[in-house]
Amino acid sequence: MTTSSRPEITAEVTEGVCRLLYHHEMACLTELRLGNGRRLDVLALGPKGELWAVEVKSSVEDFRVDQKWQSYLDYCDRFFFAVPMHFPKDLIPDDVGLIVADRFEAAIIRASAEKKLSAARRKKLLISFGQTAAGRVNKFSSKENVLG
Repeated sequence: MTTSSRPEITAEVTEGVCRLLYHHEMACLTELRLGNGRRLDVLALGPKGELWAVEVKSSVEDFRVDQKWQSYLDYCDRFFFAVPMHFPKDLIPDDVGLIVADRFEAAIIRASAEKKLSAARRKKLLISFGQTAAGRVNKFSSKENVLG
């Protein structure tokens, strides 16, 4: 039995999260720099313009040293932590969503409460989301957009 490294676990959980959100009719972008300078693991855009932020935690240590996750709350309508199957779920705060995932599947264990973004922030995020996605597809854009 081999043990996966922290980056491998993060990649596998991220892949499972994106598969899950795709089945919820959401488009995902990974590794996004936000307007506050922080880097978000996954931002998902839904069919009605809703934005879900997902922060992936590969281990208990990864979760415990994270002092930045609350800075993501101003950039989404819903916020989730995504963790591997073996992660102790009781460590995740009750007031945020929880997704459990591996690279093949994922499940929303606890829904996130909805907190609507302001119209101005939503517009800025949606434009940046589209520009970032287009830049990644056509590879002509050498500048990574900053979201919101």
